[in-house]
Amino acid sequence: MEEFLTAQFWVAVGQIIMIDILLGGDNAVVIALACRQLPPKLRTKGILWGTAGAIVLRVILIAFALTLLQLPFLKLVGAALLLWIGVKLLVPEDDEHSSIQGSDKLWAAVKTVIIADLVMSVDNVIAIAGVATGAGAQHQMPLVIFGLLVSIPIIVWGSQLVLKLMDRFPLIITAGGMLLGWIAGTMAHTDPAVTDWLPQTSAWNYGLGVAGALGVFLVGSLLKNQARQNGTTSPD
Repeated sequence: MEEFLTAQFWVAVGQIIMIDILLGGDNAVVIALACRQLPPKLRTKGILWGTAGAIVLRVILIAFALTLLQLPFLKLVGAALLLWIGVKLLVPEDDEHSSIQGSDKLWAAVKTVIIADLVMSVDNVIAIAGVATGAGAQHQMPLVIFGLLVSIPIIVWGSQLVLKLMDRFPLIITAGGMLLGWIAGTMAHTDPAVTDWLPQTSAWNYGLGVAGALGVFLVGSLLKNQARQNGTTSPD
């Protein structure tokens, strides 16, 4: 139980919750769309069962990811994906949920939620696995499960509030993207392929984390400005 009282554990829990809020907005939309045709008395059941199934599936995927990230070069690949996800978070995109089909049958809606969440959860899985590996082997699965359980009510019941806060305070999204860059940098530093020739010190770990955060911020800001310029110069 002592490991659950460390500052490192609770910092990692906070990171997992923030990641799941930032990257879980799409999942909340999918849940709403998949359950929209259910009778009112079944909607709550559809949301709860669909979310529960999606969370269980995500824990299994993260368990596999934690094992795979022990192999050489895979943390470097994961870090590169996290950098891309962080940059993508900062650049506005068109809505991609029009293809989600609702159902008036409870278990059909639950199945839709779980399958859609599986397809959309790659970014969450990689990011959360990155946080867990940085927190130490003794914390990994308890940390993943606890962080996801805490984030469930936030995603299911607080998603609309979170989305409104993001619209009002864009700094939240920027901070989230930079957090993913930080995790990418620290993850790359501990890849088995580089530990023999890259100094395994706190200075290097923090330095690569800062480099990843700044890289996401600079590239994301550049692409965001380009997107705005293209939007203003394009014909009506």
